[in-house]
Amino acid sequence: MFWLLLIVACLVWVVYNKLENRKIVELSRKLPGDLTSWPILGHAYMLRGSDEDQMKVFQKSGRLTINRGGLASYWVANRLYIMVADPLAAEVILKNCLDKDHVMKFLQFLVGNGSIYAPVSIWRPRRKLIAPTFSMKNLNRFVEVFARQSAVMVDQIESSAGRGTFSVWRFLTTYTFDAVGETTLGVQMRAQLGPNQAFLDALEEFMQLLATRMVQPWLYADCVYSLLPQYRRADKCRRLMYEFVEQVIKTKRMEMEQRAKTNSRQNPEVFSPQSFLEMLLESTQLTDHELAEEALVTTVAGTDTSAVAASFTVLMLSRHPEVQARVYEELCEVLGDSNRDVTAEDLPRLKYLEAVIKETLRLYPPVPIIVRSVEQDTDLPSGLTLVKGVGVVINIWATHRNPRYWGSDADLFRPERFLEPLMHPAQFMPFSYGLRNCLGYQYAMMSIKTVLASLFRKYRALPPEGADQTTLKKPLRVKFDIMMKDVHKFQIQLESRF
Repeated sequence: MFWLLLIVACLVWVVYNKLENRKIVELSRKLPGDLTSWPILGHAYMLRGSDEDQMKVFQKSGRLTINRGGLASYWVANRLYIMVADPLAAEVILKNCLDKDHVMKFLQFLVGNGSIYAPVSIWRPRRKLIAPTFSMKNLNRFVEVFARQSAVMVDQIESSAGRGTFSVWRFLTTYTFDAVGETTLGVQMRAQLGPNQAFLDALEEFMQLLATRMVQPWLYADCVYSLLPQYRRADKCRRLMYEFVEQVIKTKRMEMEQRAKTNSRQNPEVFSPQSFLEMLLESTQLTDHELAEEALVTTVAGTDTSAVAASFTVLMLSRHPEVQARVYEELCEVLGDSNRDVTAEDLPRLKYLEAVIKETLRLYPPVPIIVRSVEQDTDLPSGLTLVKGVGVVINIWATHRNPRYWGSDADLFRPERFLEPLMHPAQFMPFSYGLRNCLGYQYAMMSIKTVLASLFRKYRALPPEGADQTTLKKPLRVKFDIMMKDVHKFQIQLESRF
């Protein structure tokens, strides 16, 4: 009897899977792509090559998806992915499909069940606990930190001003790391003043290894990857970052317990706003391991995302002197000719600078794609139904260039478009969209505005030496490194305004 039931169960499972697979195959036929699919590999063969080649694949497939009305299908081995470059479809998917696709499991190796990857059952209660720490009241307090760290950056970059071409990336990534370290962990990182930054180096190496694995399906199996030297390098990076964050948490717990016992307060003259970690330690019952996961998410995402966005903005302003001149004019109007720090009250008044940052994020979003898993059939506005079992790639790079929403000049840098209302809220989503959007969006914008205001008050950005007008009119060459980055490492020149 047992064996009969087992055989029946197996037959039911086989029939069910055939029906499900049939639905998926039918869906792929309704949304044909324009690129050749190979047996077994599907379209995964296209992802070979350099990190620049991989970004070109996302760009090319995104353009073709736009031409197909904003939806197209692509196979990665036996997994069907629906690529989306239409805001209407993206809105429905991002509001209803909350589970991250399994390809994101590789990020779990670093952040565990941190909010960026966690399954919905873990993500939802944690989000409720963490969201209050990102209130505008708390964020406004952090502007003091942004301004102080920006002043350090401006001082450090002086050695490169007037001395030809250099990469602005190092200055901006150490700035964001210092700002994030102080506001997230309550720790003075001093990355801008120190030549050796083990955490930053480990983070950069880990992200490169992760990006390589994500686009190579033959490395997906843990039993295979764990045998390779890449795994040992990634594990070394992960352990270094975890050990650092876990030590910070232990130290903060001890400091707060000691403070509670002595009932002592810091000298108001040297008072620093509470960090996210300190607020979570006071207001939640998360374990040290859970706190480490969330602290790593905030530190990793906050450092790289803000640095990439700020670096691309500097690059675009160096290519568009008329836009840079208008930014400087606004800075003079809001801040005057004084040397005072930027304040929280100044930031809402820097409307054109914000439009410049948003236009840069539109053309060069730090995260060019996001992926979700369809766990239940989902009806789209077009009438199409996404069936359970498929993955979704929201191609943010392509959505931000969809001429139906951005006009025939969608590929041009024109900040003024953000001084008018958008046609649809999901047509611009550099920090994702929907319930699982990035909690740190306002934090990132405030940090970027502060550091750019501090930089452009004192300096004028110029293109790298030898760049001719033909080159400057072409789109930037970019690569896929989890974050999208400039192939040439954000090369510019700076000259003093005074």
